[in-house]
Amino acid sequence: MFKRLSPLDTTTDPVVTFHFGDQVVTARPGDSLAAALLASGISICRTTPVSNAPRAPYCMMGVCFECLVEVDGNPNVQACQVEVRDGMQVHMQQGARRLSL
Repeated sequence: MFKRLSPLDTTTDPVVTFHFGDQVVTARPGDSLAAALLASGISICRTTPVSNAPRAPYCMMGVCFECLVEVDGNPNVQACQVEVRDGMQVHMQQGARRLSL
């Protein structure tokens, strides 16, 4: 569905490596986390609170909140609003968002 115009393996540009769950993902510096996940074939980043239905990045500009993930232990992060960086630990957000007080 989504693919890069020039795949990572055909360029000498630098890459960023991060983890999504147990999977190692590579991206280009400057990519949003949501774009990097989609380009890597990962389309589900959270589940809904009531039915656990899978959700994926939708608007890619921070309006819809469909791309919420946990980044480095912080829940409720909009993947479309975060730039990838080396060593990030990203996890799928399961169900209801936890609120930090």
